[in-house]
Amino acid sequence: MPLVHLASDHAGYALKDILARELSGRGFTVRDHGTNSGESCDYPVFAHRLCAAVLREGGQGILVCGSGIGMSMAANRHDGIRAALCTTELHARLSRRHNDANVLCLGARITGEELALAIMAAFLETGFEGGRHQRRIDQITPRA
Repeated sequence: MPLVHLASDHAGYALKDILARELSGRGFTVRDHGTNSGESCDYPVFAHRLCAAVLREGGQGILVCGSGIGMSMAANRHDGIRAALCTTELHARLSRRHNDANVLCLGARITGEELALAIMAAFLETGFEGGRHQRRIDQITPRA
């Protein structure tokens, strides 16, 4: 079964749980890296935890915070993580096709539940095209 890692801060907690239920219902293996309540917490802790797991175990990740911006910024600090903040299904498809994104970021205060579910589905159902796009991916993290 495909593996999906999930994490959120307090602002994204409710949406993260909705996404987790949907993923489980679709047969995905879900690893929840927290937070586990709506109590105020620091989003970088959960972004770093999820990114470490994606790099170690494989699969894809989904991070949710209020806007999606903070999670995106924290996640993209990790070599090998290509986190995409998506607000439309087209963003999600293009982030996968052209950028081989391995982490989806969503803003729970920006994106409604139905749209978030559609964005997640587009992200998980779209593959990487490779070709000319691989050359560009290789330039994201230059080799020393």
